[in-house]
Amino acid sequence: MAGTLLIAYDGSADAKTALEYTARTFPGREAVVVTVWEPLMAQLGVAEAFVGAVATEDDEKVVEQSAEQVAEVGAKLATEAGLKATARWESEGAQSVWQTIERVADELDADLIVTGSRGLTGLHSLLVGSVSAKVLRHAQRPVLVVPSAHLAKARSEAPEGESANA
Repeated sequence: MAGTLLIAYDGSADAKTALEYTARTFPGREAVVVTVWEPLMAQLGVAEAFVGAVATEDDEKVVEQSAEQVAEVGAKLATEAGLKATARWESEGAQSVWQTIERVADELDADLIVTGSRGLTGLHSLLVGSVSAKVLRHAQRPVLVVPSAHLAKARSEAPEGESANA
């Protein structure tokens, strides 16, 4: 029997598109839907320096519970779409989101990592980076990057020989 699929899921429409594609392509497979969250304390580190914002332990718990809920929703959607899915949520801790995804894939010995792609371009891509691109670049196992619905549509409508990156 085939092994586990690891589906990165952040609750976005792009992640949902990737999840649905995976379910159609690999029906009945075991899947772990993982949501990686950045601790609120880390997010507010810069804000604290500028405006004095400080996160409390209660705030941190809310962020963690939100990540748990996102993962649970993703697993439910995956199960409804035909996968045998379980939810998992992880704090990125000292690692980045892409490194956490790879660590979880290694722990599970996943057959495939699945992630969505927003198709960011230009300065936005440079500043924000791309989790899917970094997973693809660094992974030691197969990776499936599913383009967002709007990116796939733009690419299908682009004139012959031109690239639609938005």
